[in-house]
Amino acid sequence: MSDQRAAARDSVRAMLLPLALAQFIASYAATNMNVAVTNIAQDLGTTVIGVQTAITLFTLTMAALMIPGSKLTDIWGRKLCFRLGLLVYAVGGLVAALAPGVGVLIFGYSILEGIGSALMIPPIYIIITVVARDVTTRARGFGVVSAAAGVGAAAGPLIGGLVTSAISWRASFLLQVLVVIAIIWLSRRIADPGVQGTRPHFDLLGAILSAAGLFFIVLGILQSSTYGWFKSREDFAIGGVVLIPKGSISPVWVFVAIGALFLLWFFLHIRSSQRAGREPLLRPSLFGNRTANLGLVTQNVQWLTMQGSFFVISVYLQQQRSYSAIETGLILTPATAGILLSSAAAGRMARNRSQRFLVRGGFVVTVIGLVLVLLLASASRIIGFVPGLLLMGLGIGIMLTASVNVVQSSFPEKEQGEISGLSRSVSNLGSSMGTAIVGSVLVARASGSPFAAALITMLVFGLIGLLAAIMLPPDAVARQPAGEVAPT
Repeated sequence: MSDQRAAARDSVRAMLLPLALAQFIASYAATNMNVAVTNIAQDLGTTVIGVQTAITLFTLTMAALMIPGSKLTDIWGRKLCFRLGLLVYAVGGLVAALAPGVGVLIFGYSILEGIGSALMIPPIYIIITVVARDVTTRARGFGVVSAAAGVGAAAGPLIGGLVTSAISWRASFLLQVLVVIAIIWLSRRIADPGVQGTRPHFDLLGAILSAAGLFFIVLGILQSSTYGWFKSREDFAIGGVVLIPKGSISPVWVFVAIGALFLLWFFLHIRSSQRAGREPLLRPSLFGNRTANLGLVTQNVQWLTMQGSFFVISVYLQQQRSYSAIETGLILTPATAGILLSSAAAGRMARNRSQRFLVRGGFVVTVIGLVLVLLLASASRIIGFVPGLLLMGLGIGIMLTASVNVVQSSFPEKEQGEISGLSRSVSNLGSSMGTAIVGSVLVARASGSPFAAALITMLVFGLIGLLAAIMLPPDAVARQPAGEVAPT
């Protein structure tokens, strides 16, 4: 057994660099554009709204296609799906770098990079789960990947600002292409036997329904910054025709309702498909695992809190303190350092503490960090941000790794493709919700203390996540001895 674990540790270690780099580049792509919106709009002769639309569509594409992309790993193989996603992503980055207008930018960045991300992200978590047979090794692998995700999201504005200021926003896309080419070369280290036995059927209708449902839900949430959550702040019009007048119900709920109907149709479809003996896109039994369900809630809240908090702090530093994009990125460095430190210690913490304890502890530390930012950020000296941001980073790094371990380890190898896609979709939904929610709070509270109100909102969500973590059962992670993955 010890020889097998040693071999597993060596295998995971050999594959971690390309897997972590791929996760880093996808997280980086979701945040680095924010600091270059004005430059891109001027260069392409479009508006800021046009560029923001491209950023929104990237998130939508990735979230909507994550579940179908994950299912393809069972059909094409994990390594092939991973490398194909990288190739599509690289082509998208090159198209975006050469874009003469916003339409081509949307095609390269929003569509192709979004599709590439949906193909390459799920295999990362599946490969680590099935290769690392014990909790400690798996936690160490997830720790590295989670650190790459957190650092990519946190450092995106800093790196994007540096590259845009020093060269051009186009160079940022070319940098992504170069990194992806390097990942493709490094991915030869990944050991994957490919598809064994009969290839499963791809549920096309299920893929369309799930993608449509997630698309409309995320689209609706993103509308909250413009129209508000309850009453519409302005007319909602399509093609010059006002469909929802100002003061009526917010279009947020119209889109969310459409998405919910598609997801209900999706659930009825996969249930009927399984009863008929066909292969559904997701097995309905995935939603019957209490540990995994609570783990998914914590994942959603983690990304919601992280992205929402970083967004509002960045806006505060630039609008209220008049710091540049580069200076803002530097000020957020303590959070990045905290994520790196706690993620690096993930293996050791998993060996000494239960995953339930780590998820709870991560939320507690993050909440304390948010409170400190609220209390100390108003100080004239920028050093007031350091304690809170450092604790937020430490807490996020602790719980990102542990919650992924909880969810992925709750299912056997044959279901890893499905749960990985569901897990990544839930995380992306959290990211979209975090930015949209704080954006809507900032707009709604234009007077008074909008930034404090937005951070307090994130604090409330952090407490909700802590409650979900408290409800995790004592044997969270796996029910097998020594924390090994359930047998297939």
